[in-house]
Amino acid sequence: QVQLVESGGGLVQAGGSLTLSCTASIRTFGEHGMNWFRQAPGQEREFVAAITWSGDRAFYAHSVEGRFTLSRDNAKNTLYLQMNSLKPEDTAVYYCAADGRVHGPPDMRAGGMDYWGKGTLVTVAA
Repeated sequence: QVQLVESGGGLVQAGGSLTLSCTASIRTFGEHGMNWFRQAPGQEREFVAAITWSGDRAFYAHSVEGRFTLSRDNAKNTLYLQMNSLKPEDTAVYYCAADGRVHGPPDMRAGGMDYWGKGTLVTVAA
C-alpha cells in the first residue's frame, strides 16, 4: 500500500522560511513524478509545484515561483519543498501527491495524481 507522509508544517512569521518533506513508501519512487498542492480554508485545492521523476526539472505556480524550491532525494524516497519569503496568503494545508505513471511527463492537475498524503498545515502570520 502506497503511503505519503508530509512533515515540516507549522507557524511562521511573514518573510520566514519552512521546509516541507514528504516521505513515500513507493518502491519505485524514483520513477514517478511528484507534486505539491495546497488548500486554503474555503478555497479549492491548487497546484504549487511539480518535479519530474528524475528530478531534473521542476515547475512552479506563478504565485510561488522564485520563493519556493522543489527537490527530491530518490535514494531516501523523499520530496522536499523549501519555502522562503513566506506570505500570509501561503497559509494552507500542503499536500504531497504522486503520479502513478512510470516515467510520465509532468502533470500539474490534481486529477492526474494517483496517491495523496494527508497534508501538513502551514500558517503564516502577518
